[in-house]
Amino acid sequence: MERHEFHAMGTTVECLLDGDPRDGFARVEAEFERLEALLSRFRPDSELSRLNREGSVEAGPDLLRVTALAVEARERSGGLFDPTVLDAVVAAGYDRSFELVPADGPAANGGARCGGGIRIDGDLIVLEPGTHLDLGGIAKGYTVDRAVELLAAYGPCLVNAGGDLAVRGGAWPVGVDGSVTLELSSGAIATSGRDRRRWSRGGEELHHLIDPATGRPAEGALLRVTVVAASAVEAEVLAKIAFLGGEVDVPRVLVTSDGRAILEGGLG
Repeated sequence: MERHEFHAMGTTVECLLDGDPRDGFARVEAEFERLEALLSRFRPDSELSRLNREGSVEAGPDLLRVTALAVEARERSGGLFDPTVLDAVVAAGYDRSFELVPADGPAANGGARCGGGIRIDGDLIVLEPGTHLDLGGIAKGYTVDRAVELLAAYGPCLVNAGGDLAVRGGAWPVGVDGSVTLELSSGAIATSGRDRRRWSRGGEELHHLIDPATGRPAEGALLRVTVVAASAVEAEVLAKIAFLGGEVDVPRVLVTSDGRAILEGGLG
């Protein structure tokens, strides 16, 4: 078994391959860098940052595809998954790459409006005035899906980017929440939770998962949700929907605020 690690998209990316990697790991790392350079809200020269500054852009194929996936997810989730949460995330204090976010600070400014309009016309993406996109989670899932397809040309493989995980071929035991192990030969897993990216403002604990209905960090009984789906993009979308209380029809592990693990969707 060959293993390779590198840092990208604010997390550690782990690649496992049952075969000869040759240039496979280098190709995966290059693909992460290429897509992060296009889709990161933290890079002022990214295509996404230009869209957010200018309100419209003739998009390349990757930004166009990820934006279309996000719009489709918002429509079918009734707005629970919403890419227009950037202003709300920034208002809560997540205004820079997470490792640079101060652990504490003065009170946050409150919520911000979500649900702004997004129009896609051919290669043109147009945002409603005052609307800004955060594609972080779905862009990471998209990149994991691209990476695992690249690596699968070299043998059975797994790519894990901070919990967004996809496999192709083989049989891969994946631990979930320390108490559940799932064996995957294809498909993906993603987790949405409020226990990892956290900070305080004015004595209030905040996190990065925004409830679009309030424009503030989501409240509720769940600490995190892990789901299994056909792709990392789909797992990322469904995990967010399930965390916000929406209905999803996939295997999933829900962890409550008091640490109880609930298995649903055929797990057990």
